[in-house]
Amino acid sequence: MDLITIEEARAHCRADSDDDAMLEVYGAAAEESVQNFLNRRVFKDSDALAAAVLDDSAGDDPMVVTPVVKAAALLILGHLYRNREEVVMGDSAAAAQLPVGATTLLWPHRVGLGV
Repeated sequence: MDLITIEEARAHCRADSDDDAMLEVYGAAAEESVQNFLNRRVFKDSDALAAAVLDDSAGDDPMVVTPVVKAAALLILGHLYRNREEVVMGDSAAAAQLPVGATTLLWPHRVGLGV
């Protein structure tokens, strides 16, 4: 996890260190989901962003994590942690969506939506 610390993940999920391995997996998945939804890479700080720009791995429209983006990643992490089995919502498209709160937080930061 680059955007969320294990301590933040534990606190958000009210988990203890016995769940750290699972929290790391769900945290990494949450961060990847955030970046996929945003259509851009998100970096933990300006130094990480600058290094990625220098080595040409920053992609288009990179950004430094904001409290809104971190909160969305934590919402997704919490959802994955609490719902360890697939959540069925009637159709497969609905089941694949991010939690509503995360989508609401992230939407203003999306790029490259096309026409």
